[in-house]
Amino acid sequence: MARILVTGGTGYIGSHTTVELMQQGYDVTIVDNLSNSSIDVLDGIAAITGRKPEFANIDCGNFVDLDNVFNTYHDIVGVIHFAASKAVGESVEKPLLYYRNNIGSLITLLEVMKRHQVQNIVFSSSCTVYGQPDSEHLPVDETAPIQPALSPYGNTKQINEEIIRDEAHTDKDLHATILRYFNPIGAHPSAQIGELPNGVPQNLLPFVTQTAAGLRPELKVFGNDYNTPDGSCIRDYIYVVDLAKAHVKAIDRMLHAADREQVEVFNLGTGNGLSVLELIHDFEEATGVKIPYTIVGRREGDIEQVWAAPKKANEVLGWKADTPIREVLASAWKWEKRIRHIQ
Repeated sequence: MARILVTGGTGYIGSHTTVELMQQGYDVTIVDNLSNSSIDVLDGIAAITGRKPEFANIDCGNFVDLDNVFNTYHDIVGVIHFAASKAVGESVEKPLLYYRNNIGSLITLLEVMKRHQVQNIVFSSSCTVYGQPDSEHLPVDETAPIQPALSPYGNTKQINEEIIRDEAHTDKDLHATILRYFNPIGAHPSAQIGELPNGVPQNLLPFVTQTAAGLRPELKVFGNDYNTPDGSCIRDYIYVVDLAKAHVKAIDRMLHAADREQVEVFNLGTGNGLSVLELIHDFEEATGVKIPYTIVGRREGDIEQVWAAPKKANEVLGWKADTPIREVLASAWKWEKRIRHIQ
């Protein structure tokens, strides 16, 4: 079977995607520098799939090390590129780190792919490229204008998309699928893998589950004065397993579909917007655990409201995110309880 290289494959979305790839018969090689993940994730993947993926502990920005991986695995037919720093708040505080990590790693990867004539890449992008869409572009489809980024993180995604397009323009053999995620949440139903951030969580749901587990005294809700029904920010929360399956669909299409375009873009979301306060309420309903929270001031870089119009992904990829939100939230709590040894 064909081999897929998954960069950042021990990370949150990367590990779930690796599971889905392996369950569909692909061989997988992961490269990851473990800067925001754990080597133990490989055991979780093996517990679900019955085998471990190949693994190289390297930084994608290191040309020699990445080149050695391609020299070792001659059967790589495509790459899914997750490896990146991804916290909006941290990117505002450490912009140079984000530009070096996120842009440098993609450039190195494309150079090594070209050297080894690997012609298919799926790029992990983000709905942050749309900034705060105007009301006429909500829900957001792929034709919505790219807005000035509100954070260095968002800007790296925009720049990387431009790099891919520019390279594809000069290299007609290169095929790219750009997947713009909305907000991935939840954990594998087995609770063998899930979201495990280092240090203080930068994303909402891990903070919710850590608060539920007693690791955090309370949750901070950043702003209740936005122009939304309850004043808190609205996002499109997508189950990480549903999201992972979209990557397999994208790889399948790149390898087998005759009608694919050289560069294709898909928004990946549920099509439903959910506010922060609604998510907290749904978590409480799904788990029976109350979440103490405090309203604090707005956080720099946050977008007021955004949710997807996933019609193109539904129709072209044959993919849909339809796992009920409370089932998704229950999966996140099951994972948190497992790693914290809570009965």
